[in-house]
Amino acid sequence: MDDKQYLQSLISQGEHQQQDFKYKVQDAIKLAKSVSAFANTDGGRLLIGVRDDGNISGVRSEEEIYMMHAAAYKYCKPEAKIGFETLHANGRTVVIATVPPAKRKPVYALDDKGARTAYVRIKDENIVASPVYLEIWRQDAMAQSMMHYTDTEQRLMEVMRDNPSTTLNRIVGLSRQGRHHVIGTLARLIRYGVVNVEYVDMKFLFSLA
Repeated sequence: MDDKQYLQSLISQGEHQQQDFKYKVQDAIKLAKSVSAFANTDGGRLLIGVRDDGNISGVRSEEEIYMMHAAAYKYCKPEAKIGFETLHANGRTVVIATVPPAKRKPVYALDDKGARTAYVRIKDENIVASPVYLEIWRQDAMAQSMMHYTDTEQRLMEVMRDNPSTTLNRIVGLSRQGRHHVIGTLARLIRYGVVNVEYVDMKFLFSLA
């Protein structure tokens, strides 16, 4: 399979959770959001020089790779790993930037003031991570291996049983427990497969598995 055939096979998949098209790269800060989202989820690749409709526009590979390096190494904390591949088709150059899933999460994207935000990749979108995701990653890093069912866990499960697909704020209100405590409990329940989280209509919703 030559470059053109390989590139067309990727483009035919469209944009999805592990693939995004970029017409060109002009802002490393904005690009860092995509790097953060891929690193914090299942990894993925950016096809730089491909329009949203799948048409190949091409890029100047040196400039795009420089901007991607800045996004991954300057505007992501901790630095995200990234690899590059350059393909040629129809007389044009496309850069494929591949971001593997991070071993330690979260990877934050920095804005122009240095503020940190973690993103996750859901379908073909980069979404600001719920505080519950941040707590899941914190617990993963601590390698917590035991799950204890107390009155707190039971109360949250009762709330979700009576209110399927519920937002974090609603769970906090209905359970009458502190927000920080609810976040920690939800994170544990998700890690052990008791609770599911999904993103619907621009909201994270939690429900019993």
